Amino acid sequence: SQAAKMKLKHNINPVLLQLINFIILVYTLVTYIPWYILSGSKQAIEKAKQIKARPVNNKAGAAYRSVNSLHCLASVLYPGCDTLDKVFKYAKTKFKDKKLLGTREILKEEDEIQPSGKVFKKVILGKYTWLSYEEVYIKAVNFGNGLAVLGQQPKTNIAIFCETRAEWMIAAQACFMCNYQLVTLYATLGGPAIVHGLNETEVTTIITSKELMQTKLKEIVSQVPLLRHIITVDGKPTMWSEFPKGVIVHTMASVQAMGAKADAGNKQPSRPVPSDIAVIMYTSGSTGIPKGVMISHCNIIAGITGMAERIPNLGEKDIYIGYLPLAHVLELSAELVCLSHGCRIGYSSPQTLADQSSKIKKGSKGDVTTLKPTLMAAVPEIMDRIYKNVMNKVNEMTSFQRNLFILAYNYKMEQISKGYTTPLCDSLIFRKVRMLLGGKIRILLCGGAPLSAATQRFMNICFCCPVGQGYGLTESAGAGTIMEVWDYTTGRVGAPLVCCEIKLMNWEEGGYYNTDKPYPRGEVLIGGQNVTVGYYKNEARTKKDFTVDENGQRWLHTGDIGEFHHDGCLKIIDRKKDLVKLQAGEYVSLGKVEAALKNLPLVDNICAYASSFHSYVIGFVVPNQKELAELARKKGFKGTWEEICNSPEMEKEVLKVLAEAAMAANLEKFEIPVKIRLSPDPWTPETGLVTDAFKLKRKELTAYYQMDIDQMYGKNVK
Repeated sequence: SQAAKMKLKHNINPVLLQLINFIILVYTLVTYIPWYILSGSKQAIEKAKQIKARPVNNKAGAAYRSVNSLHCLASVLYPGCDTLDKVFKYAKTKFKDKKLLGTREILKEEDEIQPSGKVFKKVILGKYTWLSYEEVYIKAVNFGNGLAVLGQQPKTNIAIFCETRAEWMIAAQACFMCNYQLVTLYATLGGPAIVHGLNETEVTTIITSKELMQTKLKEIVSQVPLLRHIITVDGKPTMWSEFPKGVIVHTMASVQAMGAKADAGNKQPSRPVPSDIAVIMYTSGSTGIPKGVMISHCNIIAGITGMAERIPNLGEKDIYIGYLPLAHVLELSAELVCLSHGCRIGYSSPQTLADQSSKIKKGSKGDVTTLKPTLMAAVPEIMDRIYKNVMNKVNEMTSFQRNLFILAYNYKMEQISKGYTTPLCDSLIFRKVRMLLGGKIRILLCGGAPLSAATQRFMNICFCCPVGQGYGLTESAGAGTIMEVWDYTTGRVGAPLVCCEIKLMNWEEGGYYNTDKPYPRGEVLIGGQNVTVGYYKNEARTKKDFTVDENGQRWLHTGDIGEFHHDGCLKIIDRKKDLVKLQAGEYVSLGKVEAALKNLPLVDNICAYASSFHSYVIGFVVPNQKELAELARKKGFKGTWEEICNSPEMEKEVLKVLAEAAMAANLEKFEIPVKIRLSPDPWTPETGLVTDAFKLKRKELTAYYQMDIDQMYGKNVK
């Protein structure tokens, strides 16, 4: 079984193991009946077995809908609240003095010199300070009015290029109220991509932070001729005299002050209608220049209606930690779900998230420890990192501690797969690991890329909570599917949300058909109110990716290949763009190869590559420094990190490990990489080789490693 494959290996004496297993069996039998009666798990087990979605008719390729919205798709969160400004006004009235947005105060900043001579900035942070719903509402109204004083007109574009923070949400709410179209750009996008987004949308105003203004905007302002106003959310920057003539720098506070003065005699601003564009979101796309996705008010509201339905008991007791880029649809949707349900949102960053994070001074507390969130969203890259860090710590334990942890881990894995809980293991063994994320997480939301079964199960076991793996695209306003909390299966993304329906379209080239048995397979098409308007100023691409059927229903062609299971849950099994036909005619799914090898302790990241002119697969690996250094030591290889990575001898050793793992994962012989290169440098969004959600940018990686590709395929390289 899959659970057996994911179990950890121990080295316990077989006789002792038999005794331990007997004790566990007795414990399980003795505690089963009181647990079953008291925990209410009977209901959860029954719910997990239920059908979650059904096809709307018996024809092949029929759309699947959630059993909760079979006859009518949901599209509105609260009656009459059909635009985002109305949703916020409703929440502000209902939750008036409740805390909404929290930010930690910076007590001290200092430079820490590393042994290598590098200087790392470290911070000591204080408590969270909070703004109530009412306070955020007033700040947003004032900011919107202030922008009008600066000349911003309804239905015109305004850009935000800023880290995830309270001011981002305040600025967004101001734009939603005044019907300004908010253009969002990732803080990690490269210069040319930012210039492209700003010029394509013809913005005259950009909202940013002091740091991004100094590090990113300064170099490109001269290439954005229409720019007139730069608004910094965190006070006046020190060096702002260098900007071109005609560009004025304001602070957010000064624009809010203008708005507060103007408000008294000002006419009612132009309110949006549901079909108006709320956001033009530039995707960091894994191919080519970023595309601006036009998302309307009704698209976002339908999406968050669907998402909220999958989070049981969502409400005022919940605290969400916001640290992913708000320019990403996953984070923006998650925060809007929280804002509309009375939850608190505490802001963080990947550098200050945990006690061990890179910017947190040793001995002081990271954000999760201080905030103790109940809800958190994560991309698989972050979960994979947590998984590897914890497993490395387990390997450093004494033999007794390690075996105790492994026994508890394997025992809980078995119990989870049957739908049971393990309160004793949770409080005695996994409490310490759970504290890494504050100790109160009740649901982890995961999206952005596929999550491996091993990592998902690890999070279930060690953090004692469900992982709501979801599937959605910027083009579907982030909504598509999310697993239900009592569904503890792995490798699936759940049933369609109540706001949308999903059907599978035949893809002949890949050999996927919606008549396949036992599971229908094909390209995933999403239909519903959450399907967006299209790409900004890109009619040709819009026509290619979006279609409208005879009933007026809008469909998004995702390019992902899925299969529907008997209970109506979707599994993503392939991607059209990742499929390469080898010289001999076999099809290789690069994503499948990477998924099989990515979770090895030796591998931090991997990109598989194949060419139709050759008969084998090659790969690029970012090795884990600790693991590779240990392997080199075992093999008697001495050298610097770069020398180890560039050594053909070490490449062969890593290749052996990859081949073993590939065989264990049942990859075909032609799918296993034959040659690899080791990269001494990690791939980060800053390098431009991965997106903000850490998805591989194949085009950029191919260009970056072109010489290596030519060498591995035996071409003459000058």
